[in-house]
Amino acid sequence: MSTADTAPNAENLTNTRYSETRLEHTGTQEWDDWTDNIFQAGWSHKCPTYINRTPPCQGSCPSGEDIRGWLDIIRGVEKPKHEGMTKEEYAFQRSTNANPFPSVMGRVCPAPCEDGCNRNELDDNVGINSVEQYIGDQARANNYKFKAADQETGKKVAIIGGGPAGLAAAYQLRRLGHACTVFDDHSELGGMMMYGIPGYRVPRDMLDHEMNRIVEMGVDVKLNTRIGKDITVETLEKDYDAILWAIGCKEGRGLPIEGFDEAPNCISGVAFLEAFNDGRLHVSSDKVVCIGGGDTSIDVASVARRLGNISNIAEKDFAENVVLGHTAHDVADSATKDGANVTLLSRSSIENMPAAQHEIDDALREGVTIIGCVSPIAVVRDDSGRATALRVQKLEADGKTPIEGSEYDIEATLIVSAIGQKGDMTGIEDMDNGYGFIDGDAHYQVKGKPGHFLAGDIVRPHLLTTAIGQASIASESINHYLTHGDVEMKKRPKVDKHTFSLEKKLDDTGLTPEESPVHGHNSIRSTDSSSFAIHNYENRSSNDIISHDKLFMGHFAYEERHKRTTIDVSSEEVLGHFSERLVALSEEDIVDEAKRCMSCGMCFECDNCIIYCPQDAVHKTPKAQSTTGRYVYTDYDRCIGCHICKDVCPTGYIDMGLGD
Repeated sequence: MSTADTAPNAENLTNTRYSETRLEHTGTQEWDDWTDNIFQAGWSHKCPTYINRTPPCQGSCPSGEDIRGWLDIIRGVEKPKHEGMTKEEYAFQRSTNANPFPSVMGRVCPAPCEDGCNRNELDDNVGINSVEQYIGDQARANNYKFKAADQETGKKVAIIGGGPAGLAAAYQLRRLGHACTVFDDHSELGGMMMYGIPGYRVPRDMLDHEMNRIVEMGVDVKLNTRIGKDITVETLEKDYDAILWAIGCKEGRGLPIEGFDEAPNCISGVAFLEAFNDGRLHVSSDKVVCIGGGDTSIDVASVARRLGNISNIAEKDFAENVVLGHTAHDVADSATKDGANVTLLSRSSIENMPAAQHEIDDALREGVTIIGCVSPIAVVRDDSGRATALRVQKLEADGKTPIEGSEYDIEATLIVSAIGQKGDMTGIEDMDNGYGFIDGDAHYQVKGKPGHFLAGDIVRPHLLTTAIGQASIASESINHYLTHGDVEMKKRPKVDKHTFSLEKKLDDTGLTPEESPVHGHNSIRSTDSSSFAIHNYENRSSNDIISHDKLFMGHFAYEERHKRTTIDVSSEEVLGHFSERLVALSEEDIVDEAKRCMSCGMCFECDNCIIYCPQDAVHKTPKAQSTTGRYVYTDYDRCIGCHICKDVCPTGYIDMGLGD
């Protein structure tokens, strides 16, 4: 093949939907043992293969977002699929393939994706949350909408629970054309996003917008409706083709110690936050002691500090009476408030508390006293039965071993347990696995109940992003059930994420490949001339997560991270402070932050392989046929397998595979 003939065109370099380039149609051809001939002086029998792998940010994301993809869109590497579409709208579409709540997640997700970021090996992680918040806020500002499927399937799904899992499932199912009805026993949708997270962390107007965008897809909503009481499960089974249980875990676990269940002023953190978030609780108490160590306990403590205390308050206005629904705070807003003394206790050391570090720092700054390595052992009560103190015992640094003789009392007028949650199984007791949860399999099918599925905290209390990821998988399972019946599904992928689809990208850009020829044709390995084949491309994203040692780290310079700032609230200012604390980055900083992404496992068009190839064997794909994941090609008549292109590829997108 001459130099003039190496440039591909529509006839000789189109793409395939699978890796047919090296694996199929070899007929009776017998291949040499290439392992004996890898290197001969400066050449080898190995030539470049373009490998798409999952980046660790996505591998660490429970909802499986294509983070690399929408970062590349924001930075300008991947172009919008339609002329006239902005990068913000395209990034919104890519992001919400997996997660329909970018504004929420950009604010409150603890970002395990950032912990997994390969950039940590160089300087600091990419500020993924910052960019996601920008995408979500731009979507709201520009009123981007979701679109249901063009064709309705005629199938109906009942979704029990209108929290993050239930709404995410409704979103995914409407995209597939299934009718959805969401049942929720609250007066508003949102679940833990609405009733568990304070409004100063998730502004309610923003949350309402993201939820309404899903409802506008044609989702029916029935509020103040409890399944098992207002409607029987049998009725749902009769009226709907499938049922998804996404009821969450809104029943908090009390402390398993003497006196907790008997004292009226001992309550759960879930109940405390729900009373605050639905507008009933306006004041906390004089001496609040919260036991936990996770994010829920931090929220309880921070809310208690903001609500403050009213001296000489009437018994009917005690916080526990409002939380438990016995009364209402009629005059709490007009009364003069003092600061509440709030203490947070954790079995682990403060350094090892499971709550996000920045939330711990904020709580300390706001005047919360945090004590680590202690364990509650009893509630001290007065003659009326009310708790007056919590007796605790100090623990060794391991957070497990009690220190003999170290017991002491912490005064308390309100004790809040935030040590865990379980589902409220009233009316659906037969669904209970005995621990306040529902059992499911890897496809989120309820065990022993065909047509029943589950997602969210009722599987296992975890992060919002976890519930959303489970809802996505459950939606696929529901779709399979509605399409194929109760037929066993194939095993889920090893890397079960919403990975980049080159097939869809090719369809979007008008580069859909020709159909594969019949078996028996003269296809060769490492083809660069077949009209059905991607030029030596292989998708391993469902199997491999690319690690930093596969990258050429020397390509990347040190770049300071663009960090969002927070409005720090001091202990003197915290009383009555309910404004959002997070300050978004500017558009310029967002683009610069997205540019810090290493695009692990995907070409980001740096030209290194072209520049450094000593044989002039690597070339740009012609512009009319180029798209993301298909930027360069190799002339195999020139390639000598020297490995240089692989060595200088910053993103680890090139492997050396067998060639001719």
